[in-house]
Amino acid sequence: MPEPIAGQPFHRAVVALSGHPNGQRLIGIVADMARLHKAELIGVHVVEIDWSMPLDMDVAGRSDEIQQVLDLAEGTAEAAGVKLESVLLQARDVGAALVDEAVERDADLLVVGLAYRTKFGGDFAVGRTIPYVLKNAPCAVWVVREPIPEETS
Repeated sequence: MPEPIAGQPFHRAVVALSGHPNGQRLIGIVADMARLHKAELIGVHVVEIDWSMPLDMDVAGRSDEIQQVLDLAEGTAEAAGVKLESVLLQARDVGAALVDEAVERDADLLVVGLAYRTKFGGDFAVGRTIPYVLKNAPCAVWVVREPIPEETS
């Protein structure tokens, strides 16, 4: 199966849902492409569980905020004419959970959003999830960065 690039077909994409304002934009972009290619979308929201807590503790299932993230993603995809299956996971590491889900779902694309953040001193920060995904995902990866806020440009 050929690796998808922007404009090329993909059949199944796992899309990371974070609840960040950029998420709705990210879903819109991916949904538009999925509609063109009749692709399947799986939206995955990962709740990171601290090592001090049991992994099977139901942290995520009781959160209205998390349900809103899933509902907003489904609604955004539906408005674009695409069905998005939403999945809620609890894991120790977000990046590993996203890669595992992409492998399990036999996805040919994994899409993650990137907020425009700077560290103290002004250096651009990508965090630890995206480098992990880029290094370990067996499929194509799209990173959708939000526009630079006007006050920082």
